[in-house]
Amino acid sequence: MCSGRVDLKFILKAFFNGSDGVLIAGCRLGECNYVTQGNFHALNMVKLCKKILEHVGLNPERLSINFMSSAEGILFARTVTDFSNKIKELGPLGEQEGIDRNELKTKLAEVIKLVPYIKVAEREKLSLVYDKDELEKYDQLYTNEDIENLFANVPSYYIDPEKCQACGTCRRKCPAEAITGDKGLVHVIDQDKCIKCGTCFESCPPRFGAVTKIVGEPVPPPPPEDKRKIKKKAKKQS
Repeated sequence: MCSGRVDLKFILKAFFNGSDGVLIAGCRLGECNYVTQGNFHALNMVKLCKKILEHVGLNPERLSINFMSSAEGILFARTVTDFSNKIKELGPLGEQEGIDRNELKTKLAEVIKLVPYIKVAEREKLSLVYDKDELEKYDQLYTNEDIENLFANVPSYYIDPEKCQACGTCRRKCPAEAITGDKGLVHVIDQDKCIKCGTCFESCPPRFGAVTKIVGEPVPPPPPEDKRKIKKKAKKQS
């Protein structure tokens, strides 16, 4: 019921599934029915998504957000018609941009997988809500350089076998079920399943500090299965 519920992943998946354009319609700015000001959050998210589409190689005009009252049927119809005509001019997804459809799907799939990371990395900016008289500030939030750095500094997470105590906290809290490990065995992160959200890094008990954040370097290979048994440290005798 609120445009603020439109997730970044929903838009990217629409393009991944072959949509030539995506139009988001929300209630008028400053007239939100809820205290969340969701339409401002939706506008903020769309500004970020447009920059991401540019990074992938798509025309950002394929994505649009408009605000209107639910009683403005004529405005809604005109908005949809104008957007449809614009998309017809742009043509099928990827053709105007000169991107092969399979290559485009590969790029979009990689970005979709990184949505949790993107939300964490940009959470401060994404939470900003400006007054309706300051909408130009949203255009200044995300630069092309920001987006380049965002994707150039994607982190990886690694569980140090020397520190892991197999408490299971990271495994239980991982939203992608990317961590394996039984009781008494060093836990391992499946890098292909990892969505880079950092939940494991934040949830690992400080007394262990077994999860390491790695940026710009290869992730060390996990220990072989026959060497994953944890050696309990002997307690010091008083």
